[in-house]
Amino acid sequence: MGKTVNIQGRDFLKLLDFTGEEILGLVDLAAELKRRKKAGIPHRLCEGKNIALIFEKTSTRTRCSFEVAARDLGMGVTYLDPSGSQIGKKESIADTARVLSAMFDGIEYRGYGQDIVEELAAYATVPVWNGLTNEFHPTQILADMLTIREQFGHLAGTRFVYMGDARYNMGNSLMVGCAKLGLHFTACCPEKYRPDPALVATCEKLAGEDAGSLRFIPDPAVAVRGADVIYTDIWVSMGEPAEIWEERIRDLSPYQVNADLMAMTGKAGTVFMHCLPAYHDLKTQIGREMGQRFGRDCMEVTDEVFEGPQSIVFREAENRMHTIKAVMAATLGGA
Repeated sequence: MGKTVNIQGRDFLKLLDFTGEEILGLVDLAAELKRRKKAGIPHRLCEGKNIALIFEKTSTRTRCSFEVAARDLGMGVTYLDPSGSQIGKKESIADTARVLSAMFDGIEYRGYGQDIVEELAAYATVPVWNGLTNEFHPTQILADMLTIREQFGHLAGTRFVYMGDARYNMGNSLMVGCAKLGLHFTACCPEKYRPDPALVATCEKLAGEDAGSLRFIPDPAVAVRGADVIYTDIWVSMGEPAEIWEERIRDLSPYQVNADLMAMTGKAGTVFMHCLPAYHDLKTQIGREMGQRFGRDCMEVTDEVFEGPQSIVFREAENRMHTIKAVMAATLGGA
C-alpha cells in the first residue's frame, strides 16, 4: 500500500495538523488505491463501517467522492443535506457530534466556519473530516498534490502560482500544502486579496523548514514567469451576495487565466488547474446571468485554456475521490 501513514483515529480538519511526511503518506496511499481501482482490484478495507455526510453547503465533487470512496471501501453512507440536519439549529453541534458518534464510524462536514468542524471534532468520538469550510479545504489540496506529482513525478521544487482571490479556503489551503511539501508558492493578487498575515507567517516558517518558498506578487507577468502550475478559483464563493460580482470583476479581471498569461510562463509544460466549478463559458445559470449582466463570455479562466491541452482539471477532479478514500481508510484503520 505504499508508505505507511499512521493516523488511525485522528480527525482531518486542516493540513496544518499534519506533518509533511504524513501528507505525503496520504498521497502515496491515494495513488495505490487509485491503481487498485483502475485495475479492478477490490479494496474493501473498511468493511461494515458506516459514515455520515453533513452538507450545509451543497456539492457535486465532494459528495460524489465521499460516497463512491466509502462504497469502494465497503462502508454504508448516510447523506444529510442542508435541510436534513438539525446541527446548530434545533440541536447544538456538541449534541449532534455525540449522537452521530454513537451511530457512525466517521463524520464528514461541509459548511461554513472552521470553528464548526473543530467543535464537531472536539465532541465526536469518531474521526471527523473537513469537506470544506470558509477557511480550509484540505481534501482538495490532497487531490491537487496527487495530480501535480502524477504530472511532474515530484512535488518538492515545483513552481506553483495561484491567481485571484487568495484570502479564503483555497488560497489558504494551497499555501499551507505547498509550504508543507516544499513547493514554491506564489499568490498573484491585489494587496487586499492576500491571505491572513498570521497564516502567512506560519507558512513562511514551514516553507523555510521544508525548502519551499512563499511570494506575493501583484504583477501577473512577473508572478507566472517560470511557473509549472497556474491555478485559479471562482471569484465569488458560495454564500456570498450576487452584488459582489461587480467589485470582484473590476478587481480580479487582470488576473484572469487566458492564453496570453499561460504564454508568459515561458515554459511549454506549464499546466492549468482549477478546483471547479469554473465559469469558463455561459453554459451555467450563474455564468449566463453574470455574463449577460457584465458583457463577458467567461470569468476567472477562458474557455480556450480550460478546454486546452494544458488543462488537467478533470484528472484533478477525479483525484478527489482517490485522496478522500485514502483519508477515510487511514483514519478508520483500514490502511
